[in-house]
Amino acid sequence: MPEKASSSTGKIARSAGTVSGAVMCSRVLGLIREQVFAHLFGAGYAYDAFVVAFRIPNLLRDLFGEGALSAAFVTVFSDYDTNKGSAATWQLASNVLVFLSLLLSLLVLVGMLLAEPIVRLLAPDFAAVLGKTELTAVMTQIMFPFLLLVALAAAVMGMLNTKGKFFVPAMSSSFFNLGSIIGGVSLAWLLPKFGQEAIIGMAWGTLLGGLLQLLVQLPALRQTGFRFLPHLDLRDPGLRRILWLMLPATVGLSATQINVFVNTNFAASCQEGSVSWLNYAFRLVQLPIGVFGVAFSIAAMPVLARHAAQKDLVGLRQTFSSSLVMVFSLTIPATVGLILLAGPIIRLIFEHGAFTAKDTAFTAQALICYAYGLFAYSAVKIMVPVFYALNDTKYPVISSFLAVAVNILFITLTIDRLSFQAIALATSCSMVLNFLFLGFILYRKLAGFSLKHLGKGTLKILLASTVMAGSLIGLQRLLLPLLAGKILFQLVGVTVLIASTALLYATTLHFLRLPEFEEITGKIGQRLRKK
Repeated sequence: MPEKASSSTGKIARSAGTVSGAVMCSRVLGLIREQVFAHLFGAGYAYDAFVVAFRIPNLLRDLFGEGALSAAFVTVFSDYDTNKGSAATWQLASNVLVFLSLLLSLLVLVGMLLAEPIVRLLAPDFAAVLGKTELTAVMTQIMFPFLLLVALAAAVMGMLNTKGKFFVPAMSSSFFNLGSIIGGVSLAWLLPKFGQEAIIGMAWGTLLGGLLQLLVQLPALRQTGFRFLPHLDLRDPGLRRILWLMLPATVGLSATQINVFVNTNFAASCQEGSVSWLNYAFRLVQLPIGVFGVAFSIAAMPVLARHAAQKDLVGLRQTFSSSLVMVFSLTIPATVGLILLAGPIIRLIFEHGAFTAKDTAFTAQALICYAYGLFAYSAVKIMVPVFYALNDTKYPVISSFLAVAVNILFITLTIDRLSFQAIALATSCSMVLNFLFLGFILYRKLAGFSLKHLGKGTLKILLASTVMAGSLIGLQRLLLPLLAGKILFQLVGVTVLIASTALLYATTLHFLRLPEFEEITGKIGQRLRKK
């Protein structure tokens, strides 16, 4: 393959840029939501209970929301849209929505009935603190219907993305955060007047946010020509194909959920606050994962699916390789920034109200451990849709179980010495293994992709990141009085550090002539000249 960016790079970059802007808005609101939690509840009893309660429907959300369903649905929906026409495509969409609604409503009811036994299984050590298990179970019951809402929202998002509509679906999660913040804070203020825990109000706010995430996408879906035709046909070949694609992915994601279960169980056994510190840190690392990994995955998925539907293996290879380089060019410097600025960033965002300096120190330690796996986590978001496009999902399943084994082994060997840090570091190690395994398999399945192109691009990115790291260390020492000062001074210091070193990184990459970077900057230049 020639040493140039894929012809799809510009298209994917434009779509990813649209998605990134919307995801950035959502992630910023998500951080504000976490700030609210940190200010009101700190790290400990109430927030530990909320995290575990929300994690239970989230175990299934990864499957029916942003995981297997989303990728399988986009693959089949793209095929129908390309080869079978509008009527068959919308009929399939209606059938999938009805099927999901019935199946998930049943799961929600079962989950609500079994909330307390599930909490005792997931976090048995909560029983040692009076009322903690019961509080977690109540919030689990409140938030379980979130699963149904977010799964329907994910299906609608898949339809809109296939039709080239990226902004509204990506913005929908901002409405989730708005609902969570406004509704949650209002109810957290109101419920104690009726003898209930304030944190329960945040649980109701989460449910309200899930409803808004679905509703805000419906007008855009109607504009694409969709008309809901209520019917259920279990023999529909499109539905069966989606379920068939989901089946191995379900097994694979069950491995991921085992990881979540193991990590939550271990974290609950550490000192009180560990669940909170890990969750705050993971929320921060989710910002670059969402803005870069998820955005490029969403933008690339329909392109990859169309290449596969048209049997265009060359286009598939080039699109995958260029997408991977673009993700590396954003996540590797983000990793460097998070590692070097973990303390100042967490102090600025969270150290207010009930969130103490001790919480900042421990959350920073967890963030550094999570950051090591950022590039791999984001890259896997690009890799898995390629397997779906090729109608082969068994390898992500195998990889997931390998990652589970590494995760459990690593935590077991290190938790006595590293405590909660072992959990974050194990997550990073298992994601790197996942990335290496899937990369090796894809190289064989795609009959090779240009390792030379990928290697040269990665070396340029590493060199630019090294230059950025050196300048960041020097500037951080220079701005230490600001970073240790009041919140306004901290904001100025962190902003100067991030903006100046990001500009230096981009300038270095420009002089190193990374093809994907030149393609993106060229498109931006064309747009500016037109204006």
